[in-house]
Amino acid sequence: MVFLLLGLSPGGWAQGWKAGVAQTVITPKEPLWLGGYASRTHVSDGKLHDLWAKALALEDATGKRAVLVTTDLLGFPKALSDMIRQQVETTVGLGRDQIILNSSHTHSGPVLENALVDVYPMNNREQAQVRQYSQQLVGQIVSLVQQAIRQLEPAEVFAGNGVTRFQVNRRSNKEATLPEQIALNGPNNFDVPVLKVLDKKGRLKALAFGYACHPTVLDLYQWSGDYAGFAQLELEKTYPAATVLFFQGAAGDLNPLPRRTIPLAMQYGRELGAAVQRVVEETMRPLKPTLKTAYTEIDLPFSAPPTDAELNALTASKEAYQQRWAIRTMVARQQNQPVPSSYPYPVQLWQMGDQWLVSLGGEIVVEYALDLKKRLGSNAFVIGYSNDVMGYIPSETVLREGGYEGDTSQMVYGLPGRWAPGLQAKILTAVETLTQQITAVSGK
Repeated sequence: MVFLLLGLSPGGWAQGWKAGVAQTVITPKEPLWLGGYASRTHVSDGKLHDLWAKALALEDATGKRAVLVTTDLLGFPKALSDMIRQQVETTVGLGRDQIILNSSHTHSGPVLENALVDVYPMNNREQAQVRQYSQQLVGQIVSLVQQAIRQLEPAEVFAGNGVTRFQVNRRSNKEATLPEQIALNGPNNFDVPVLKVLDKKGRLKALAFGYACHPTVLDLYQWSGDYAGFAQLELEKTYPAATVLFFQGAAGDLNPLPRRTIPLAMQYGRELGAAVQRVVEETMRPLKPTLKTAYTEIDLPFSAPPTDAELNALTASKEAYQQRWAIRTMVARQQNQPVPSSYPYPVQLWQMGDQWLVSLGGEIVVEYALDLKKRLGSNAFVIGYSNDVMGYIPSETVLREGGYEGDTSQMVYGLPGRWAPGLQAKILTAVETLTQQITAVSGK
């Protein structure tokens, strides 16, 4: 299915952009399991700083609206994302093409309902707590979007790109031997995309910025947004009147290295904040008040399911999540439960003035960003972890090579097996199709 709404009103063009912002704390009020590391053995025991959900609503000169929602979460599973987007459509009339639900992918946020089902040995009470938090989160996000829209006021919007270099391709550089290397191997994408919003008096109203890097500096049991959270805190000190939002890029195979200490997370936050500040204080490209949005879901096929022999072998794995996945899969097979042959994968495209923004679901690896920038221009913003984080999305190269991102990570997310070859071409073709639709309508 494809949605394409251009919002061309018969009344002609208004004066310009409108923008509205809102934010809300989403830190759990009680200890919960943290998402992101299979090695964790118990629930949270405190916080370094609060977790946030933030929204930036935009309205163009014709009255067309869209909302970017950013969160300090590992990722929205499909069921919760669908619930949020359905309620947003019902209450404020925004279609799926008009809202982005992005997660920073912090590994220091809470597990959500129907996510990482084979990873953590939660008891019934803990599962109920996760369910309650998740349902509360749905209401918070819907209210957040509503509030941002109510705050719409005249604004100017600018775009730019900065750079910082603490990301490391973890497939091409081994963490244990990194101190011995004299050069880092790629591929990488060091871009720091930035949107700046000024109010009608020229004051900074909002900053939305991104980076492509796993928020895995920390592996503690305390809530935090990791380096991305610290970057937002730094920018809020510099620009106290602005709402500061972080969106995650194509970070599937990119890690912050070295890592594992709070001072390092704070350092990377300062580095990223400084990169954003440099862009903000230089000349940025003004965006014309035109907003075009498109959305589709494509079927990504799975490869053949594992054999009985492969499942039996996994029941003896040293990784507990692989054992649980294999046992659950074997039970489902014995009960003749249906096995999905494909997954409905979300692909989304915005054009704000001349600024392209591609948002893709799952943990996309960096090759997607590099390829899309070749197609749409080096200034294009490419973000992952949007609308549905169902698993890793490897490139054909990574899928062929296997390893965690191309193979075993699918068990972490509870998928029935590996992706079938051809997924990269399907995703890039879907983006191209949406681009052509937007361009064709724009040219009329």
